[in-house]
Amino acid sequence: MSDSATAKTGVSRWFPRGPWEAGAMTLIGGGIIMLVQPWSIDLYGYSFVTILAGTASYVIVSHYPE
Repeated sequence: MSDSATAKTGVSRWFPRGPWEAGAMTLIGGGIIMLVQPWSIDLYGYSFVTILAGTASYVIVSHYPE
């Protein structure tokens, strides 16, 4: 008994929302850790870009279908 309404097709099949959201949140968290660590000025320098990339990817992923 196969129901075509429940079959995953298109974007939701290849890009499931859950793992991509988790990855975006991990990227944001990593950027925050980079921002507050006291050891490396290079990590501090890339922290804003990392947070920005994570935020942008989260906004994009949040528009994926469930």
